[in-house]
This record gives sequence, structure tokens and C-alpha cells, in this order.
Amino acid sequence: MVRREVCIADDLGLHARPAAKVAELARRFQARIILKKGKRTAEADSILDVLALACSKGSKIEIIGEGKEAPEAVEALAKLLEGKLS
Repeated sequence: MVRREVCIADDLGLHARPAAKVAELARRFQARIILKKGKRTAEADSILDVLALACSKGSKIEIIGEGKEAPEAVEALAKLLEGKLS
């Protein structure tokens, strides 16, 4: 299991377009990726789950990966979430 905490950097937070990018990227890897904000969790490959976390700018979320490509998946998602999403 791989874990990494990131801070949402985009001014608009994690809205529909970035959530779609997260889900699309998560599906590319042979790994199960979970996003966790507080006590809430979301499957990273589900746009609706990601949107349900309601992450605004500055939100801290944990990326948790399990599986064959988990380290690569967590790193790629961290880069995406810490950068400009819009």
C-alpha cells in the first residue's frame, strides 16, 4: 500500500473537469486508488465519487494506492492534484 498527502493547488478546487482528469488518469493504472478527505473516501476512477469529496483550494487529501502499479499511480495523481487542474 502506498500513501501520499497532497494539497489541492488549483484556484477552483476539484470541480467537474479536473475530477474527470483524475478519474481518467486513475483508470490507466493496474491499481485501486482511493482519495481520502477527512473521514470521507472516494474511488479515484469515479468522477462522481471524486466530486462528492468537495475539495476546494487548499484542501488536503490523501491518495492511497494498492496494486501492481500503485506507486506510479499515486505519484501521477499527486502531480496532477498539486498542479493547475483547470
